[in-house]
Amino acid sequence: MSGTPLKDRATATDGRADGRTVTTPVSRMAALARAELTLLGRSRSTLITAVFMPLVLPVSLAPVIEDMNAEDSGLGVGEVLLPAAIGFSLLFGVYAALSAIYTARREELVLKRLRTGELRDAEILAGSALPVLATGLAQSLVLVAGATVLLDVPAPVAPHLAVLGLLSGLVMCAAFAAVTATVTRSVESAQVTTAPMVLVSMIGSGLAVPLELLPDRLAAVCELLPLSPVILLVRGGWTGDLSAYEVLRALAIALAWTLPAVFAVRRWFRWDPRR
Repeated sequence: MSGTPLKDRATATDGRADGRTVTTPVSRMAALARAELTLLGRSRSTLITAVFMPLVLPVSLAPVIEDMNAEDSGLGVGEVLLPAAIGFSLLFGVYAALSAIYTARREELVLKRLRTGELRDAEILAGSALPVLATGLAQSLVLVAGATVLLDVPAPVAPHLAVLGLLSGLVMCAAFAAVTATVTRSVESAQVTTAPMVLVSMIGSGLAVPLELLPDRLAAVCELLPLSPVILLVRGGWTGDLSAYEVLRALAIALAWTLPAVFAVRRWFRWDPRR
């Protein structure tokens, strides 16, 4: 922790005339987020996972996508690469990075100390996640701008679908990160415990291969994977070819994964070290 007083920083207050101080959930989470952002900047491994890897992977994937002949299914290279790049940002920049952060803070007794103050459990988890979520959002905007300039990707036809997909992906990955941290013993082992989600999503959620290019039965199964509705909504924001039923179905699948993850965090999240 390098001596950073997370607990002290997480007790931001507003002064009152009678000398007492009043805190609000927003002020408490904002203070914790500022402290967490400082720690994020000091961790090289987390920075690489959260910032650089999601930006490098799409570049390496571009030649593969060009050889897939995705145009046969009505998709341009940019319409395949941009949602995949945002998916990589969610997987590595949010899910994997936040899993390691939660694990590190728990093992260093930071989370346990924070619980002795005014911060509620949900505020601790949300405040710790805010810098990573902001990073994932900023990366997505950078990727959109880069795709627009370098790949001639047009403006989204239905931008509200892309926003829905991105926001649902951020919330889902944050919840999954807390669940994964529950079963992770150390920061080093987080690379192993996050691997199933990362690999399954890369292979079956349309990041490496669009679901439109898979056999119908296999594609129908892959549509039910956690990140699949996110990629579908983001891509639908640019293509504009999703029906109301497809949008509602994608949102229902995303909620069907997110709500149980939130329940699991409330029920089984570990605040004590797993040593």
